[in-house]
Amino acid sequence: MSREFPFTKPVWPVQVPAPIPARSTGVYYDTSWSRSKLANRTRSVFVDNVLRPAIHLLARPSVEGAETLNLLDPPLIFVANHCSHLDTPLMLSVLPKRFREKVAVAAAADYFFDRAWKAHLFSLTLAAIPVERKRPDRTSARLAISLIEDGWNLIIFPEGGRSSDGWMQEIRGGAAYMAEHTGRPLVPVYIDGTYAIMSKGGSRLQPGSTKVTFGKPINHVGGEDARHISERIYQEFARLADESSSNWWEATKRAAAGTSPSPRGPEAAAWLRAWNLPSGSSDGASSRSGGNLQWRQHRQQ
Repeated sequence: MSREFPFTKPVWPVQVPAPIPARSTGVYYDTSWSRSKLANRTRSVFVDNVLRPAIHLLARPSVEGAETLNLLDPPLIFVANHCSHLDTPLMLSVLPKRFREKVAVAAAADYFFDRAWKAHLFSLTLAAIPVERKRPDRTSARLAISLIEDGWNLIIFPEGGRSSDGWMQEIRGGAAYMAEHTGRPLVPVYIDGTYAIMSKGGSRLQPGSTKVTFGKPINHVGGEDARHISERIYQEFARLADESSSNWWEATKRAAAGTSPSPRGPEAAAWLRAWNLPSGSSDGASSRSGGNLQWRQHRQQ
């Protein structure tokens, strides 16, 4: 300690590590205020009266498989593919009200919480919580698990970020880890059409149609690790992507035979991947329908 103390400001002893100052942004941002009764009510009014009408006008969503949710009790962990910033508001607009009223969204801490104003905005309007996507972080996992255990549903995008070309990316283990530690069901959700409306790096919105398909719930089995759960999630995504571009019966038969087209697309040059992914049209779902059909034919040759 400085000899001049208490007449001057004390110096922190070099033998003792200085405390790390609290951070108000990033993964350490405190979102607890956004789950207060007042914040929940404000968000509900915003979602019901502003967000949902805007999304239905811009994206014209159709929903398949939502009847499965009638057999499930909250909280649930919704895992969805991620092609666009439109995916989150679209999910909030199509979720049944009993899930939508108490749902949090796992959002990238380095993107949505890098500045205070963004952290405040997305916490209030989307009930977003910061998640570290660049490296494993227990702070993010503990927060998500505690919310699920407290009865909150969770929306998470297991790819860790938006697709750059419309095809799915590798699935990370965060969602599986949460299911393993909470025992709550995972519900895969395949979103089709948002890439054509608002792609990553795109400069403008292109109104179109979207399709949201809810899959079969995935329950954690005792002794099953996160890696195996992630594989089951991927297999259901493959079936849902196939169903979105064909029909339930054909997709189910291919899934049973183990011949579902990969939702990650062809292992080919960027131009071929783009050729297999239509840019969307105004006369139906802006999906990769034609692309998936071409990709199946390509695999069968």
